[in-house]
Amino acid sequence: MRKAQTAQTLLRMDGICKAYAGVLALNHATLEARGGEAVAVMGANGAGKSTLMNILGGVVAADSGHITLDGKEIALRSPRQAAQQGFAFVHQELTMLPTLSVAENIFIDDPPRRGPFIRWVDMAHGAERLLARLGCAISPKTPVEQLGVGDRQLIEIARALRRDAKVIIFDEPTSSLTKPERLKLFDVIRGLKAEGTVVIYITHFLDEIFAICERVTVMRNGETVWSSPMSEVKPARVVQLMLGVSENEGRIRTPVEAVGEPLLSVKGLCREGDLNDIRFEIRRGEIVGLWGLLGSGRTELLHALVGLGPIDGGTIEWNGDDGRRELTPDQLRACVGLVTEDRRGEGVLLPLSVSDNVALPNLMSLLNNWRLVDRRRQNALADAMIERLSIKATDRDQVVSTLSGGNQQKVVFARWLAASPRLFLLDEPTRGLDVNAKTEILKRVVELAGHGCSVLLVSSELEDLMRVCDRYLIISRGRLVGALPGSADVDALMRSIATIVTEQEAVL
Repeated sequence: MRKAQTAQTLLRMDGICKAYAGVLALNHATLEARGGEAVAVMGANGAGKSTLMNILGGVVAADSGHITLDGKEIALRSPRQAAQQGFAFVHQELTMLPTLSVAENIFIDDPPRRGPFIRWVDMAHGAERLLARLGCAISPKTPVEQLGVGDRQLIEIARALRRDAKVIIFDEPTSSLTKPERLKLFDVIRGLKAEGTVVIYITHFLDEIFAICERVTVMRNGETVWSSPMSEVKPARVVQLMLGVSENEGRIRTPVEAVGEPLLSVKGLCREGDLNDIRFEIRRGEIVGLWGLLGSGRTELLHALVGLGPIDGGTIEWNGDDGRRELTPDQLRACVGLVTEDRRGEGVLLPLSVSDNVALPNLMSLLNNWRLVDRRRQNALADAMIERLSIKATDRDQVVSTLSGGNQQKVVFARWLAASPRLFLLDEPTRGLDVNAKTEILKRVVELAGHGCSVLLVSSELEDLMRVCDRYLIISRGRLVGALPGSADVDALMRSIATIVTEQEAVL
């Protein structure tokens, strides 16, 4: 066990640059950590956090910049070299071998040996000592497949301690943990800090950084935009820096107060670990923004509504042409259009043409008397969607993989527009698009609402929500914790998150 160090800078990263195919992933990024402190690294998707950590882990090499550890400049060219220098990862997706024992997982890459033979007794005793440091009483002989996620995470930490790591990087460590498991993990991290270990803590949960970290570093678009001691941090400021929120872009749609009976009513929807007593309504022609940070349960809610994830309880009521009735998520899926956040992986079939992509969800309406697809109908449908959405393609037969990101997203919309759903669930519909493409997509959302469609819109970019939404639902850790009108400004929306963080911090 290493002795605790004084609070001096142990790790420093200066001017770190990394480009892929000419596109900057990191632009003179910086990071500093003192011995015995936890530093939170925060940022939205694509901010550069993963790339920066992969450089520390030796997974990729920086193009330029300097890394100093304990006053000595180092080069990290491979994961093995990073481990030898004292860096260890605790990944979000735990790298366990479930059929092996706890001890075998801890010593998987370097078991104690006598000649060519593994010393099993020494391995078990070594595992016991490491687990004792973490306050864990699991037997080293226990197969990992018999353990829960929290205990498996402790084994991964024990693996890091075996190499006497100076810097341990935690990547979203609590995303799959229960509250007691989170609190146990925090106790372990406090123990590591007391020994002088640097903890780099990557998370999207603001309340956690106030409970465990001494410093926060915020990244955006590959740059380090802010670093501060936690004593000087306000939650709303962190959110604003992460998202780069401004009100420069004008509204596309003035907020509308919808009237009449709800089209969709959700009551008590829940799923253990993800969703808790979800209750809300959406009326015809209404655009409702689901506002929360990454990891708050936004995507899980959309998937649960349409049966892409299990639910433990709750009811879904649909007010269709045949009146109000209760539906299962599988039945609701036939009534809605779901635009997923991963358009290339889930939204379109890249090797197929625009015409084939538009046709796939609408095959029943394109069949002729012999139950075969009528190509004339299919072509007419594709041409109509290309014109309506201004899809920039040479013709209907162009392969979707050759289109720009914005036009691929329009093809996703086209697939569902042709099916004429009454409700659209849009999960990050503008992710990865340039400003003009974003505006075009948001205009289509407004157009949908103008034709009587209802929209539940998820976006990590608050500016996009503020340009089109009639009201906002606030979600945190799988619960709807508030609502705001469409007239709410940036400060009000930031305060809604900051209030939640303050309340959750008090609980931890």
